[in-house]
Amino acid sequence: DFLFFWGAVFLITTTLVALLKKENKELTPTKEETKGITDTYKLLFSIIKMPAVLTFCLLILTAKVGFSAADAVTGLKLVEEGVPKEHLALLVVPMVPLQIILPLIISKYTAGPQPLNTFYKAMPFRLLFGLEFAFLVWWTPKVKHEGGFPVYYYIVVLLSYALHQITLYSMYVAIMAFNAKVSDPLIGGTYMTLLNTVSNLGGNWPSTVALWLVDPLTVKECAGAQNQTCGTAVAAEV
Repeated sequence: DFLFFWGAVFLITTTLVALLKKENKELTPTKEETKGITDTYKLLFSIIKMPAVLTFCLLILTAKVGFSAADAVTGLKLVEEGVPKEHLALLVVPMVPLQIILPLIISKYTAGPQPLNTFYKAMPFRLLFGLEFAFLVWWTPKVKHEGGFPVYYYIVVLLSYALHQITLYSMYVAIMAFNAKVSDPLIGGTYMTLLNTVSNLGGNWPSTVALWLVDPLTVKECAGAQNQTCGTAVAAEV
């Protein structure tokens, strides 16, 4: 029902925009840099070949490696330790207003000549939250009791997630502001799309690798089976 409702809203609003909204021809740039798909990709390759863009892409593709495990695995490990999925899902609700307000606040600090300063300042704090999340996963089974988890546990989890969101959005808004600042206005859409795609990829590939490495890096012990390791899925099955 939830997906159906928002799907309908999305279709209706998009259709209304298509039918009712007209282009402002006075603001349309007279110089068109690209004529079609082929020209666009040629332009993208010429942008990527620029030394500054290559360096920036290399930095942004590797900058989020340190956060990958904490971002991708923490929630799964909490569920594995017995925290109900629906309780974790409910904790997302208070995050929504925070996620709306944070970009408005952070944008004041990223509007200047050096938006990446906010990115740099937030990075060590976000790395520290990786350690804090590891402690949270370790602490979870110790506070569990027959009735579930105490209220103070959920308060700690909520505060941890909220503070983590501040560091996450500080980096996210800063990188968006930087991409907007350095993009050539004549090809702004193409330029920004390229940089934002690289930025998204820089966050997604480390998370994928972190999830893939969970099993090989997890230490497992077999109960009731001597001289038997459970390091692999096949061994655990045996």
